[in-house]
Amino acid sequence: MKVWESYIRKVEPYVPGEQPKIKDVIKLNTNENPYPPSKAVMDALTKVDLDSLKLYPDPEVTKLNEAIANFYGVNKNQVFTGVGSDDVISMIFMTFFNSDKPVLFPEISYSFYSVWADLHKVPYETVRLDEDFNILVEDFNRENGGIIFPNPNAPTSKYLELSSVEEIIKNNQDSVVVVDEAYIDFGGESAIKFVNKYDNLIVVQTFSKSRSMAGMRIGYAIANEKLIKALNDVKFSFNSYTMNRTAIELGTAAINDKAYFEECCKKIVATRERTMKALKELGFSFPESKANFIFAKHKDVPASLIFTKLKEKNIFVRYFNKPRIDNYLRITIGTDEQMDALIKALKEIL
Repeated sequence: MKVWESYIRKVEPYVPGEQPKIKDVIKLNTNENPYPPSKAVMDALTKVDLDSLKLYPDPEVTKLNEAIANFYGVNKNQVFTGVGSDDVISMIFMTFFNSDKPVLFPEISYSFYSVWADLHKVPYETVRLDEDFNILVEDFNRENGGIIFPNPNAPTSKYLELSSVEEIIKNNQDSVVVVDEAYIDFGGESAIKFVNKYDNLIVVQTFSKSRSMAGMRIGYAIANEKLIKALNDVKFSFNSYTMNRTAIELGTAAINDKAYFEECCKKIVATRERTMKALKELGFSFPESKANFIFAKHKDVPASLIFTKLKEKNIFVRYFNKPRIDNYLRITIGTDEQMDALIKALKEIL
């Protein structure tokens, strides 16, 4: 082995859901939105000044941050924007999780958390879930160097009531508590209402799910101004120009079109409820979902077999070969037509 090879940082990378290279597939494996972005986004795209692309974008992302702040009724200095919520959360790890005490997150959760912890050399411990995949609030009442958890949780789809979220925040005021709300718009209540009450709270959201812009890579955090300033200080020490001009313009158009956002969320929730009913009739069980996906297992047929048979029919869902969840499939909610095709395929397989 070469000497320089011994200096390479060793990490186990996050493995994203498969992006099929073939056409004519039904893609229900990465929790994208099946509907196109708002027409306002399309209009904004046609108005992008190509000549302006020779210039660096606004490092403070002023226009988009102001639009996000207006949508949630907070100050623009309480908003931090990054290249998807993954970028935002990585910055949070780098900025706030720097003690010798372990960061806490659920044992079954977004698998990127442990990757970031290893990458940034942050000690961590996982917090158990009960047999029904519920987060146990009392288990966060221990010494820690920070807390992060999704709500609704991924991949389980379980939603933690806001009173329980507040209990975790209130009981850990010496630590930064991060509530990762990638799926909150599909049935839950956001913890953003607490950012002016608790100075240790950061709420993270994304444009990838409810605003149909996964390909644009826009995520954001909302917190008190001191926490946001600390995030910006780290960002400007790392890369001042994280958000490109097109993303800023299109993101602003998307968040300003509240009616389309609400319409899309409503359609996905309706399709989710209809799909859960159909899956139950086929012998599946699952937690009650508050996300844009269902976490389902069949009473007789192994998840791995269903996953393979669906893939043979060009229907992609997500399978996690991990302890406690290796007999579950995570099924993203698509259009009504896509979900009808899924149910038809499942009837054939089962």
